[in-house]
Amino acid sequence: MKILMVLTSHDKLGDTGHKTGFWLEEFAAPYYVLRDAGAEITLASPKGGQPPLDPKSAEPDAQTEATKRFDADNAAQAQLAQTVKLSEVSADDFDAVFYPGGHGPMWDLHDDADSLALLNAFAKADKPIGAVCHAPAALVNAKGKDGEALVGAKRVTGFSNSEEDGVGLSEVVPFLLEDALKEKGGVYSKGEDWGEYVLVDGLLVTGQNPASSEKAARELLTLLKVLPGV
Repeated sequence: MKILMVLTSHDKLGDTGHKTGFWLEEFAAPYYVLRDAGAEITLASPKGGQPPLDPKSAEPDAQTEATKRFDADNAAQAQLAQTVKLSEVSADDFDAVFYPGGHGPMWDLHDDADSLALLNAFAKADKPIGAVCHAPAALVNAKGKDGEALVGAKRVTGFSNSEEDGVGLSEVVPFLLEDALKEKGGVYSKGEDWGEYVLVDGLLVTGQNPASSEKAARELLTLLKVLPGV
């Protein structure tokens, strides 16, 4: 199995003067779920190189077994520091794609031309697509194999309006993810705030929040295991 993981390159939290980026647990948990299953993982981002880490995700209360494992994994850290530029990857080379969240994708991946082209190529080739927390922002403007909205009429989830209110950033983010998914025709639903909630519709996997990252990756693996030739 060859899996592409796409991370954000955006590090500014709006006009707050604070930093953002990808959320460590939402990268580390899926990374190890997929790697432990034998997947060959390629990491990519719009700008390439080291993607920005949301500093809040490195705080003690945000740590999990997966993040602790990553902190002790020099090889994984070296791989993350050398992400490939999105413009240099092709969907033809991978069996699936997974987008970790963090607030960063709300600013760059939702309208990144290379990311949108990749998602369209994955959809046309009937290859699984996964995204968790804020990363479904990358799906909002993506097209499916029929040229219509990728999330249109699909059961999807992502960071909820109430969760955005909970972190006090509803007036900072460029748009509210829950609303944007609904506007594109997505059949949005959510679970309890901060609880695990993952939806699978066809070959599309979405998770609501950090607690959903591991299960989202496992659901992606489940889809891969039933596909011929993977």
